Amino acid sequence: MIRELFMPALSSTMTEGKIVSWLKSPGDKVTKGETVLIVESDKADMDVESFYDGYLAVITVPAGEVAPVGSTIGLVAETEAEIAEAEAKAKSLGTATSSGPAPASTSTVATSNGSGTAPVAAAPAASAAVPAGRVMASPRARKLAKEHKIDLKTLKGTGPNGRITAADVEALIGAPATPVPPVATSPAPIPTAPPATAAVVAKEDLVPLTTLQNAVVRNMVASLGIPDFHVAYTITTDALDRLYQQIKSKGVTMTALLAKAIALTLQKHPIMNAYYTEQGIQYRRDINIAVAVAMPGGGLITPVLKNADQIDLYSLSRTWKDLVERARAKQLQPDEYSTGTFSLSNLGMFGVDFFDAILTPGQGAIMAVGASRPTVVATEDGLLGVKRQMKVNITCDHRVIYGADAAAFLQDLAKLIETNPQALTL
Repeated sequence: MIRELFMPALSSTMTEGKIVSWLKSPGDKVTKGETVLIVESDKADMDVESFYDGYLAVITVPAGEVAPVGSTIGLVAETEAEIAEAEAKAKSLGTATSSGPAPASTSTVATSNGSGTAPVAAAPAASAAVPAGRVMASPRARKLAKEHKIDLKTLKGTGPNGRITAADVEALIGAPATPVPPVATSPAPIPTAPPATAAVVAKEDLVPLTTLQNAVVRNMVASLGIPDFHVAYTITTDALDRLYQQIKSKGVTMTALLAKAIALTLQKHPIMNAYYTEQGIQYRRDINIAVAVAMPGGGLITPVLKNADQIDLYSLSRTWKDLVERARAKQLQPDEYSTGTFSLSNLGMFGVDFFDAILTPGQGAIMAVGASRPTVVATEDGLLGVKRQMKVNITCDHRVIYGADAAAFLQDLAKLIETNPQALTL
């Protein structure tokens, strides 16, 4: 029996995927639960595993090429004798085949039951049950382990759900861990990834958009249909800055502080955590703060701090550092960047005083944070003083949120940050 391998839908917004690499070559035996290729979805690289035993007979879409979700990317033969039949079938269909070794790639492949030619539907590895004895490891970790002849079964993974990361393998072989740009620890609001270094191109060069950039384009075009408005507010950060200086040695990040403050304030203003649907306003039970992070090479991703109102500040900080590291390595699972209920975007760390953030479809509000700067202000006794202040600007979907809602939310957020930041540590 010959089965077709289809390009999997790795996220709800994915319409096409790029094959990063094939881990198997034509003629190689494939076992159930074994990673066959790596696929780049809109915002992550993901393993694709086979749900059936057989032989990879034909690769119809080689590494580096893009294919629509649901299209055929290869053929799997149940027996070695059927490989020639699969090659003939591929030629009769007018598809190009690949011979010889193919580059590695990540994604999950599932096959259907039946006789004759059965379709193989790909699905994210994270959503499939992990077969007994299957080692969860990132593509880079597998590559390093193979190069240094290390049995991954002997390692204990430090990644999500015990997944073995490249750092785990590097620690064993004594190699320096792959450097990850540190999250900013200054009091400037929301440390995000450093700006991506632009590629050196000639003035007339046309550089195609990456898969991630195309995903951003689709979201931004969709946002044009949202009737939004903006409300700005100035917040004094002296008390927050003092708290940060006291606890940053314990691993607390400014991102976690602000995410926690926003989440606690959202508890009092559930409308700010809701979003518009054709049937009405959809309120949410969970408060998940999505924070925009710039990606090397262009584009951005929004790792999500889930249930930020319920998790303690120290755990939230550790989670954020892990999310940023895996986001830059393109190892986030879809639910780690697509489940935000309220978004946060910061350019303050780059010295930007004020800006507008574009609303994310499926959310009701996004807050833009500017830099915290010493500012001369009039005190209550009529004298002049210096206070650190930052400007925040919230973009709201006017179908759900009204001006008074946004103003009340920002007023309570400012009150928490200015007068009672210690509540963030409780």
